[in-house]
Amino acid sequence: MKQHFARRQFFAFMAAVSASGIASRMAFGDDELKGLVDIAAGEPLDGANGRPLPKITAATIAQAEKLTGMTFTPKERSMMAKTIKDQVRWIHQRMAGPELPNDLFPALTFNPLLPGHAPHLSTAQGDPNELPKVVRRLPAEDSEIAYASIAELSHWLRTRELTSVRLTRLYLDRLKKHDPELKCVITLMEDEALIQARSADQEMDAGQWRGPLHGIPWGAKDLFDTAGIKTTWGAETHKDRIPKTTAVVIERLNEAGAILVAKLSLGALAYNDTWFGGRTNNPWNTEEGSSGSSAGSAAATAAGLVGFTLGTETCGSIVSPSLRCGTVGLRPTFGRVPRDGAMALCWSLDKVGPIVRHVDDAAPVLAAINGASPGDPASVSQPLHVDTASTAQGLRVAYDPKWFSDDETGRIELQAVEALRKSGVRLQEIKLPAWPWDSLFLILLAEATAAFESLTRSNEDDKLAWQEPEAWPNTFRQSWFIPGPELVQADRFRRQCMEHFAEVFSNIDAIIAPSFAEGLIISMNCTGHPSLTVPVGLKESGSPHGVTMIGRLFDEGTLLRLGREIERSCWLTKPRRPLA
Repeated sequence: MKQHFARRQFFAFMAAVSASGIASRMAFGDDELKGLVDIAAGEPLDGANGRPLPKITAATIAQAEKLTGMTFTPKERSMMAKTIKDQVRWIHQRMAGPELPNDLFPALTFNPLLPGHAPHLSTAQGDPNELPKVVRRLPAEDSEIAYASIAELSHWLRTRELTSVRLTRLYLDRLKKHDPELKCVITLMEDEALIQARSADQEMDAGQWRGPLHGIPWGAKDLFDTAGIKTTWGAETHKDRIPKTTAVVIERLNEAGAILVAKLSLGALAYNDTWFGGRTNNPWNTEEGSSGSSAGSAAATAAGLVGFTLGTETCGSIVSPSLRCGTVGLRPTFGRVPRDGAMALCWSLDKVGPIVRHVDDAAPVLAAINGASPGDPASVSQPLHVDTASTAQGLRVAYDPKWFSDDETGRIELQAVEALRKSGVRLQEIKLPAWPWDSLFLILLAEATAAFESLTRSNEDDKLAWQEPEAWPNTFRQSWFIPGPELVQADRFRRQCMEHFAEVFSNIDAIIAPSFAEGLIISMNCTGHPSLTVPVGLKESGSPHGVTMIGRLFDEGTLLRLGREIERSCWLTKPRRPLA
């Protein structure tokens, strides 16, 4: 620092930047420092694009206090009014800076494993691609084939009782037939799928078998990029979007030989079941939506329109539609599946997982997409162990009886608890602390609002069909008023939750609960734990209802052992098919 910067000017500069915490971490050149000293001295400032900064007075701050939970004195407000323009200017400088695209990850990366902790697995052996033995011969009826498990489809394809072309045409026909009622398809990929299917048949005829997904048609939630093919995010604002690259999970399923037949609906920008083509409906009861945001994935799977699908979850988007549509939804541990090429909603929360009809179907799908990718800094490579030969006997599962209401849904959920008891599971009661779980939503809202800043600033959000108070446009607008320090406090509370549940899972193997019990859906998404949602029974309305289990980090195999017991005892006791 040169001597012509007076001591008085330096302290003015230090006062201006100390609140942001950057003074001790940055070194400035002469010109840079003089510019910041000018800020501290109160020279006129311009905002983004040359616009003048808004005038902020003590009265402005007094009104803003209502949004922060803070209260200041008149003297404190007057002092802030003299200096707060500096941090406002920094915000405007950032706004005028380089574009921050949706696929740009933050510098800080969430890791669900606490320092010094390693995965502790209750299921530490087993090949996820080793499926149950199939004894059933290929059915004569197409509808019977449509609802078959991945193990059955794979067996019939490998033994050449069934060709991939025939199976692909069967699912394409069902997609065309039922989509007008369900509204679950955004883009049908008929030509591309048939090319893939012919290639799969040629490989299998030549004895080249890629694995259990080879030749099986599937559908992708339409937030996974497909090069040269529309990927719309379900939103009016992006309905003509054509990406240049393909999402890693789609590339991996292509390598596994699976046949992508359709891009499936999602609530616009991954919320709810309403997209620019309408509302996706529950195939069991089309008077109600399929829930969201993996709306089309769950509806198409439940209706036997594809062999399996992929969904994503930030806070319930695999769990909720699986619960509504009677599918098996596996939300993997955060980081297990890479997200490069997928629409970002919340970088520290988004997860990719399979939605299937049978518990055992989830393992080979998760195995195909498992593992780190350079494009997702949060992705990791952890082994996936699934043992179809092991029962659930001896596993320790916790629940709180108060979670289960004395009504129709509560009684269905308790059937799952009883099924585990009869299978030899050691049930034990648990009680969660009375913590402010909902405050974790601040993290979700802040990240989502940042991800779609351009929509809010440009007013493009007005084009979205859903404009209710709880819809994204209003949520994005109001979330700009989340205080920065409060977001840091929510993140610190998140760490407290991680430490708490690390202790909880040191004594149990899983938790079973109603899917939206207490604060489990937000807290366990924030801690990164995996969950499995399994259908249990049908309500009087004809719609399915189920239960959710939450497991240890990277221990999805144990959840599948438990889910298999519930499925066998409760769901597979009679045929469950919503559409012919």
